[in-house]
Amino acid sequence: FADLVLETWDLQCERNGREHRTAEMGCQQLVVRRGQPFTITLHFSGRSYEEGVDKLAFNVETGPCPIETSGTRSHFAVTDFPEESGWSAVIQQQDEGSLSVSLCSPPNARVGRYSLTLETSTGYQGTSCHIGDFVLLFNAWHPEDTVFLRDEDERREYVLSQQGLIYQGSRDYITSTPWNFGQFEDGILSICLNLLDANPKFLRDQNQDCSRRNDPVYIGRVVSAMVNCNDEDRGVLAGRWDNNYEDGTSPMAWIGSVDILKRWKKFGCQPVKYGQCWVFAAVACTVMRCLGIPSRVVTNYNSAHDTNGNLIIDRYLDEMGKEDRRSRDMIWNFHCWVESWMARPDLAPGYDGWQALDPTPQEKSEGVFCCGPAPVKAVREGDLQLKYDIPFVFAEVNADVVYWVVQGDGTQKKSTHSSVVGKNISTKSVGRDSREDITHTYKYPEGSEKEREVFAKAEHETRSLREEDEGLHLKIKLSEGANNGCDFDVFAVINNSTDTERVCRLMLCARTASYNGTVGPQCGMKDLLNVTLEPWAEKRVPLRILYENYGENLTQDNLIKVVALLTEYQTGDVIVAIRDVYIQNPEIKIRILGEPMQNRKLVAEISLVNPLAVPLNNCVFVVEGTGLTDGQQVKELEEPVEPQAVAKFRLDFVPSQAGLRKLMVDFESDKLTGVKGYRNVIIAPQPN
Repeated sequence: FADLVLETWDLQCERNGREHRTAEMGCQQLVVRRGQPFTITLHFSGRSYEEGVDKLAFNVETGPCPIETSGTRSHFAVTDFPEESGWSAVIQQQDEGSLSVSLCSPPNARVGRYSLTLETSTGYQGTSCHIGDFVLLFNAWHPEDTVFLRDEDERREYVLSQQGLIYQGSRDYITSTPWNFGQFEDGILSICLNLLDANPKFLRDQNQDCSRRNDPVYIGRVVSAMVNCNDEDRGVLAGRWDNNYEDGTSPMAWIGSVDILKRWKKFGCQPVKYGQCWVFAAVACTVMRCLGIPSRVVTNYNSAHDTNGNLIIDRYLDEMGKEDRRSRDMIWNFHCWVESWMARPDLAPGYDGWQALDPTPQEKSEGVFCCGPAPVKAVREGDLQLKYDIPFVFAEVNADVVYWVVQGDGTQKKSTHSSVVGKNISTKSVGRDSREDITHTYKYPEGSEKEREVFAKAEHETRSLREEDEGLHLKIKLSEGANNGCDFDVFAVINNSTDTERVCRLMLCARTASYNGTVGPQCGMKDLLNVTLEPWAEKRVPLRILYENYGENLTQDNLIKVVALLTEYQTGDVIVAIRDVYIQNPEIKIRILGEPMQNRKLVAEISLVNPLAVPLNNCVFVVEGTGLTDGQQVKELEEPVEPQAVAKFRLDFVPSQAGLRKLMVDFESDKLTGVKGYRNVIIAPQPN
């Protein structure tokens, strides 16, 4: 027999992409999921393949030093039926001169970029030919993959959806901001693979790092460290929280991960300026979804940052309600992290499922700024000794806040205070633009028997033992929405639930604030030295907050922190109430003109009313949406926008993909920043 000569081959990128749900990554390269067969076609010249005469085998290799024992190289012959435990190749069908072969990786294969080589031999003669590269991803559809997720709607949301919502604002006023994850956009997959290769563990020991890339726990930990740049590890984002962002992009201006990841790549893996928690979390979510690990961004309101691990957050206030920074412990208005879905074979049974991963640089874990994966079930059960970083996440949702009021003579008075940490833990619902509350997955109901058991295990006192009720109650309420550019009222509401008269001093103070708890200048204050409360009476004391006092100092987080201190003269007891008021930006209106169809021109009319009493200068609209616009579209307005006037423009775009898509808009100017809006558009497929 003459040698078998391979003439051409076809990796069938389009068909395999459809079957492996990677088609949106384009058909320039073959991208498949582990444990699932994919088909390639071989064309021979001269003569056809003859069973029994010709032997065919394949080599797959990944990483710079492929070794069989590390699972980064495999050599396997074509057989009659698939091999369960390793790589396999099976002939599907044979036509004149062509052969279809079905290849399959084991469900625990290493993910990453592979090279594929075919070896043919007839008798003693053998030749080998490199027939291409492909990328192997995790497979949430395969029951034996450690990231297997049973529900199809959840897989669509947490692996395939390229757009979503991230929750921000404050506990009393939850807002959502649109985000373009864009994990299948052009070039993003190769950037995510670059990120794995830029990580210090890979640079230290390439063989060991590549051999551990079959484990989502390992990958999650690497991604959590690489999204921030605090270890001088060529990480993606630099964090900044001080409101000085002139030498980069303000964290509030980003609208998606694609722009950030592309900038990181373009500038030679230099950190992109700047990120805050939701930006770190969203970029990590993009990378994890891209690699095939089901992931979502979650937001925890009143999130504790417990630096000394005692589960108590001490805050110090002076008599005017101003915070005294003597403790590094912080309460963030909200804090975002990522949850990724995976099994935990490295732990005892019972900890599979959602794992918290926090890429925002806060504390070091094993010498590196990363956090997790921490099984959410372990946080709920108070199992603090399990891997990884459970005490930190437990504190974020369970720590207690103690407010100390430092009096003029330096003495400290412990106040009773009922604001509790870890509220309204939120994520986007599956398949809908509504909020899902997942607080119950992190903690048992407050005051329940289970909560007491968990706290005892975690050596943490329960709240019910500590709250002595003095019969005076203090709350801060808001009359109606607080709109940017307008004055508004807040009220201190005091209740005397005893049958004796109480005489008190009430201090009310408002300051502009950032979401991480730091405050700026005062923008409203009232000090009433003589507030008399009749038995069983309620009093409402208003404080008017004027735009002329807060407008100049409002940070891009749009928050005002209102602190009330009620001191009872007779006992000297102090009650503290705190409320974060979210200042609402104007709405961005988006109208779509034309019939939404794939590859057909559409027009978006985008507008916003200037609500301020001053003109807006340097106005810029940024628009993007996976499958709708070709990358980011930036429109700078030439003229200032006068008070109450409309900033508007028309954008022409040609949707490239069918289905439900989000068109997202960000508006920036000198006085109004980080204004977001989005519109859902259903694009009909192009008729054939």
